[in-house]
Amino acid sequence: MIKDFVITTDNTADLPYSYYKENGLEYMYLTYNLDGQVYGKENELPSKEFYARMRGGSMPTTSQINSEDAKEVWLPYLREGKAILHLAFSSGLSGSCNSARLAAEDLKEEHPEYEIIVIDSLCASLGEGLFVHKAVELKREGKSMEEIAQWLEEHKLNFCHVFTVDDLHHLYRGGRVSRATAVLGSMINIKPLLHVDDEGHLVAVGKVRGRKRSLAALVDMMEERLGSYKGKNTEIFISHGDCQEDAEYVAALVKERYGIEKVLINTIGATIGAHAGPGTVALFFLGDKR
Repeated sequence: MIKDFVITTDNTADLPYSYYKENGLEYMYLTYNLDGQVYGKENELPSKEFYARMRGGSMPTTSQINSEDAKEVWLPYLREGKAILHLAFSSGLSGSCNSARLAAEDLKEEHPEYEIIVIDSLCASLGEGLFVHKAVELKREGKSMEEIAQWLEEHKLNFCHVFTVDDLHHLYRGGRVSRATAVLGSMINIKPLLHVDDEGHLVAVGKVRGRKRSLAALVDMMEERLGSYKGKNTEIFISHGDCQEDAEYVAALVKERYGIEKVLINTIGATIGAHAGPGTVALFFLGDKR
């Protein structure tokens, strides 16, 4: 008999909260500090207000998951005899994955019967969301926790992230890009194009002039990465920093070029939004290479 297991992740997956509920998922919350107030799972700011404050000059800071947070999320399930498959935020962007691994080691040392697998997704935002979604689909097909973990480990570098930001200042402030990259990006109407590399880091890969061109360039970047996955993506995910219309514009371009009708669009949550800033648009899909 296959042991019952629960899939857990982080709020950095940027999935709609209804998705977690509908699919029996649990998530850990990376808190953030904004204007001297700490926000978390219980007192989250509405995204519109969060981005309005950022546009007004507020500079949020974020905290990673610690091992005690991870244990708190897992223990109720472990005590029920369930196993845990935890799909963690990219280790290239946060220490949260390492905290989860330490928590798993601690718990298994105390309780050898506990089964916990922690996977470094090397993904962020709805890229991590797509990673989780694939795990949910495989579970629905009746795959075991070990089978799902193996598939995810083998395919994690096929989860492609391409995105553009309105202002590189936020990524520079958070230490995600270099000063030189940020200065370049702030030149008149130059919009940077970025992706997440094989180590799970954010990397600038190009630039174009003008917002509309930068959004169209995301679909060109998708073309470059698809390879053998062309025609195999039945759905794509798009996240945005409070710019729904721009996300819908990218979705329309993808539908037009590839005929992909199924698109999940959601706002980038505060944890990633604190670094990417308002006006970020990110496109996620499966491809041959990142």
